[in-house]
Amino acid sequence: LGILTLAKIVEIKAKMTWTQKNKATAHHLGLLKAHLGGGGGGPGEGFDVAKTGDAHTGFAGFPSVGKLTLLSNLAGVYSEVAACEFTTLTTAPGVIRHKGAKIQLLDLPGIIKGAKNGKGRGQVIAVALTCNLILIVLDVLKPLGRKKINENELEGFGIRLNSKPSNTGFKKKDKGGINLIATCLQSELDAETVKSILAKYKIHNADVTLRSDATADDLIDVVEGNRVYIPCIYELDIIYKVPQCVPISAHRRWNFDDLLEKIWDYLKLMRIHTKPKGQLPDYTSPVVLPCSRTTVEDFCMKIHKNLIKEFQYALVWGLSVKHSPQKAGKDHTLEDEDVIQIAKK
Repeated sequence: LGILTLAKIVEIKAKMTWTQKNKATAHHLGLLKAHLGGGGGGPGEGFDVAKTGDAHTGFAGFPSVGKLTLLSNLAGVYSEVAACEFTTLTTAPGVIRHKGAKIQLLDLPGIIKGAKNGKGRGQVIAVALTCNLILIVLDVLKPLGRKKINENELEGFGIRLNSKPSNTGFKKKDKGGINLIATCLQSELDAETVKSILAKYKIHNADVTLRSDATADDLIDVVEGNRVYIPCIYELDIIYKVPQCVPISAHRRWNFDDLLEKIWDYLKLMRIHTKPKGQLPDYTSPVVLPCSRTTVEDFCMKIHKNLIKEFQYALVWGLSVKHSPQKAGKDHTLEDEDVIQIAKK
């Protein structure tokens, strides 16, 4: 689709705002969204940050909203902090240890409206794509409208907050045109709208399967194929008006325990304790696994990739087995705080 200019993006979004959303206009709105689909920021300064620890949490928000102060008090990371905008132009990393896991904290550069199009060094914020969790820090003195701006800017990087991929299938083919299969009633997408959206991507032969009531955004996300779905927590004093929020005071270090517990819950990490043969379990340095990869094989790969080649069986103590210890194979799924002993060939 090429790179859209900021002026063109503003024009398209204005048209979307003026267009009333209903069944009759769904086709037109779908085309406008397809125009925006490939319009990310232009080329800019490359940026990344070295990953350390078991999980990675990014602090996002408007400039000088208090992200760096919060991170500094949580992790003891100190850099230039001022009561003015754009204090942070690069990502400042810090690491905390919580429940045996090392969690890397990243203070992402301040978000401003238009950041996803390169404004305000928005290309730097793309490091958020690699995070396991995002905390959006909001100023209690600012309107909740800034919450929406933060969400829109992160969405422009292909980040979907607190959501899951739609149950939409998409597969290109060499011929046969566009074949649409809908297993349930669709309120927005029909064959004509699907064909028009795909045509914007120069796709004229494909199978599309809609297994839920999908939107134009859902289809575009599947076609783009580069979306990242990340859980999000909001930091705000007006906590009870916004879901997924935790009230804190960065300066007074108030309610940090609750914040750390919320971070832990959203990261969904598993702690597996090791037990060398003939010794007591080591509860001080657990092997930390993401909830999506918790088999004995995943555990071995986290220790060393060659360990699985020497693997014979495992002895497991904990909630994942009926008897402690219990002999288990490499496909056995572990639970949080299980104890494991590996027997080699």
